[in-house]
Amino acid sequence: MSDQAVAKPRRKGLVIVFTGNGKGKTTAAMGLALRAAGNRMRVRVIQFIKGTWKTGEVEAVKPLAPFFEIIRAGRGFTVERLRDPRIPMEDHVAAAQAGLAEARAAITSGDLDVVVLDEILGAIKAELVALDQVLELIARKPEMLHLVLTGRDAPPALIDRADLVTEMRLVKHPFERGIIAQRGVEF
Repeated sequence: MSDQAVAKPRRKGLVIVFTGNGKGKTTAAMGLALRAAGNRMRVRVIQFIKGTWKTGEVEAVKPLAPFFEIIRAGRGFTVERLRDPRIPMEDHVAAAQAGLAEARAAITSGDLDVVVLDEILGAIKAELVALDQVLELIARKPEMLHLVLTGRDAPPALIDRADLVTEMRLVKHPFERGIIAQRGVEF
C-alpha cells in the first residue's frame, strides 16, 4: 500500500458552466435538468435575457411539475441588433436583478436539488448583474445543490470556481447561410 491515501469518491453538488460561442448551452442545461427531474430531483431553471419568447422547453416541462419548473427573469435580448428598442435598459436591469433575487432564494431554500441560471453569463456581459453577485451566489450554494450557469464569455473568476466547464465551439451554423432560427431546434 502506498504512503498516499487514496481519495474516497464522494458526492458533492457541482458548479457547472456551459459557455462558448457555439449552439447548445441551454440545450445541455435543459438535458441535465431533465435527467435530474427523471431521477425525482427538484429542478428550477431561471432564464435571464430570453424574455417572453415562446420556447419549446417552457411548454415541455409543464407536465413535469413539481419536479421541474422554468421561471422567466428577462425582458428579451439586450444585444443591439436584437434588442426591442421599446424596452428601456432600466427594465432589463430590473428584471435581471429580480431574477437574481429569485436565484438567491432558490439556491438557499433547501427545497431544490438543481438550479439552472440560463443566460446568466449574458446578463453579466450586458451589465444587468455584476460578476460579484454571481460569485456570491456560488459561495452561498449548499454543499449538495447542483448549480448550472450558461451563456457566452464565462469570466475567468467563474471558471475558477466551477467544478465542470464545457465550452461549445461554433464550427458551422445555418444562420451563416441566411437560415432563420428553427422551431424545436433553437427555441
